Amino acid sequence: MSAASTYALSCSYAKYPNENRKKETKLKSKHTHITRRKASSLFLLVCSPIPFHAQPASATESSFLDMFRMTIPDQTVEEAENGIKEHAMSLVQVKELLELESWKEAQKELRKSASLLKQDIYTIIQAKPGMERAQLRNLYSKLFNGVTGLDYAARDKDVPRVWNLYEDIVVTLDDILSRV
Repeated sequence: MSAASTYALSCSYAKYPNENRKKETKLKSKHTHITRRKASSLFLLVCSPIPFHAQPASATESSFLDMFRMTIPDQTVEEAENGIKEHAMSLVQVKELLELESWKEAQKELRKSASLLKQDIYTIIQAKPGMERAQLRNLYSKLFNGVTGLDYAARDKDVPRVWNLYEDIVVTLDDILSRV
């Protein structure tokens, strides 16, 4: 052989507990050790339907990372700012369902309004300068951790915890809206 080395990949398998069987796969590589995991990852990457471009994406093209963004496609900051008040009000109006102790309906409305509000706030945070982002991200995290806690408290029908979490959500939401 020339400069290429041969590596044997082995995988143990057995039909019975005391039986030892090995399957070997030979790979040729140059100065690297390719494991089965690396080879399968490379295979999946090459065969994936996601387009990879050698050139960086221009401003008009959507880049690879745009597919994994949390914002709504084509949502502008202005649209997010217009929608944030409406979605915040629908989150606050969950109070009526909590007062009636209709827990399932409150959970459904909470999840719906929180997901829309989350997208709006995230879009706005991404448009802010770097210095403001850290504070807004902390408030964002506090708000939606409270929403998740409220969801669980409503599921468990824990009335005192529901009202504590609801008040925390309202205070945090007011703080976010004042900064946006």
